[in-house]
Amino acid sequence: MASLQSAPSIHGTTLFLNSSSHQLGLQKLGYLPCCRRRGVSSFIVRSENAQTPTTSSSREDRLGRRQALAVGSISTILSLINPTKMSFAAEAVKGFLPVLDKKDGYEFLYPFGWQEVVIEGQDKVYKDVIEPLESVSVNMIPTSKQDIRDLGSPQEVAEVLIKKVLASPSQKTKLVEAIEHDVDGRAYYTFEFVAQAPNFTRHALGAISIGNGKFYTLTTGANERRWGKMKDKLHTVIDSFKVFNV
Repeated sequence: MASLQSAPSIHGTTLFLNSSSHQLGLQKLGYLPCCRRRGVSSFIVRSENAQTPTTSSSREDRLGRRQALAVGSISTILSLINPTKMSFAAEAVKGFLPVLDKKDGYEFLYPFGWQEVVIEGQDKVYKDVIEPLESVSVNMIPTSKQDIRDLGSPQEVAEVLIKKVLASPSQKTKLVEAIEHDVDGRAYYTFEFVAQAPNFTRHALGAISIGNGKFYTLTTGANERRWGKMKDKLHTVIDSFKVFNV
């Protein structure tokens, strides 16, 4: 696998994404479609040219309708100019809250009730305070690579991340599945894995991609005993993860 090498342990993990190594300070946890322009413009023309009584009231009514049409057209144009700001709200799912990081260029959903916590080495972390293994975290490191596929296959990349970054050396890990998919022309790898420690087993999901000169990693998971209850929510988190240009 090109340029993704192993490292000694999670606490000193180094992920080689180009000719020089970068420290990955990870710690354990775990789109209005445009209305048809022709239809809009012709509707505006008909509204303006319609023959109506020239009373003050009718003039005010026509003015109000034209203003409403203008506002609607402007909103549509703005959504096309910068769809990122409007698309995420449309994709929000009941029971989830959105995260939109305009500075670093990523977004995702997390379950309602999880709280944000600060963990060194992580850009964002949200977790359930009662079930601490239920969490989502995002981390980024610089890279000169342009596409996640430059690093190898989904299985190869996921194996290295799991064993050298997402689980401690003492944990027994198993990659369940790793697949590639494309969103708006950007490639993502998503994967499922299990990490078994002496006193608990965490069932987790991950999503990785490259953009803005960064390697993005999002991971979420839960205690194995709660996987059946939480897996649909965790898949929603993973499926909501998007990287956009900034």
